Amino acid sequence: MAQTDTLLRYRPWRGTPRGPLYASVAMAEASLKLLLRRRLMWGLFGLALLVFFFFFYAQYLVVWITNQLATETVRFAGIPVNANNLTRFLKRLALDGSDHTFGNFIWYQGYVLVIVLALAGSVLVGNDFFHGSLPFYLSKPIGRWHYVLGKCLAVGALINLLTTLPALLLWLEAGLLDDWQSYYFENLDLLAGIIGYGLTLTASLGLLVVATAVWLRRTVPLAMVWMGLFALLPMLAAWLVDATKDERWRLIDLWNDLYLCGLSCLGADHTTIRPQPQPEYWQAWVTVGAVAVACVAYLRRRVQAVEIVS
Repeated sequence: MAQTDTLLRYRPWRGTPRGPLYASVAMAEASLKLLLRRRLMWGLFGLALLVFFFFFYAQYLVVWITNQLATETVRFAGIPVNANNLTRFLKRLALDGSDHTFGNFIWYQGYVLVIVLALAGSVLVGNDFFHGSLPFYLSKPIGRWHYVLGKCLAVGALINLLTTLPALLLWLEAGLLDDWQSYYFENLDLLAGIIGYGLTLTASLGLLVVATAVWLRRTVPLAMVWMGLFALLPMLAAWLVDATKDERWRLIDLWNDLYLCGLSCLGADHTTIRPQPQPEYWQAWVTVGAVAVACVAYLRRRVQAVEIVS
């Protein structure tokens, strides 16, 4: 009986009390663990790795062909291919460690990222509203924006895991394939640009994921809306630009706006962006900022409407 009494007795907290911001970090950590339990998420990570490995090995292939076989003819599947032609083809993808290398990588990685974020929004945020878990969170000594911050941190971790971290590895590889001392010191602006691109994606897409998940809550409608944003709107924008010859119609394509913001962080020449014509960098920044402000306003209204259990 004495041992049972000891187990049932109240044991006070002996740790170091911390502020509510640490609750946001703990919430983000728990959210990531919840996502990583799903097999579908690991399958999507595998698809993202395929994109990364393509750029990783293709970047090496360009350097190897240029240095070793520049004047020879090589065979692929028994078909003779001129090495110079093959190098020019690969260089069209900007696999030379330049600003467009990292911009193109994050652009193609976005196809997988959209699916990941649609799933993450439903699991991390939508279920809290659908199953009524949010009042429980808000009954704790944390504010409403601490909840939003925790969810945005979890989404931001996924974004940087799929885009920023692999892009940094590609930057390191580009230096190792070249004269690493000159490349690293001369391209520190590219390193800062990759980090800036990642922060832009984290802030904008993090808020957008949380806002759309609060609005739709379920996986299927959330995935349909995200596919509309990042699949249908680009086609509509391209059609409107071709019909009106006004490049500002591309601003309705949010992923293209984020791409322009990222290239501006990387210091890319605006005239080298494809396809042309493209809006100015400042127009893309204004559009992305307007979307972020709209998401904050919507979250403020919806989260404040939740009744807190006392």
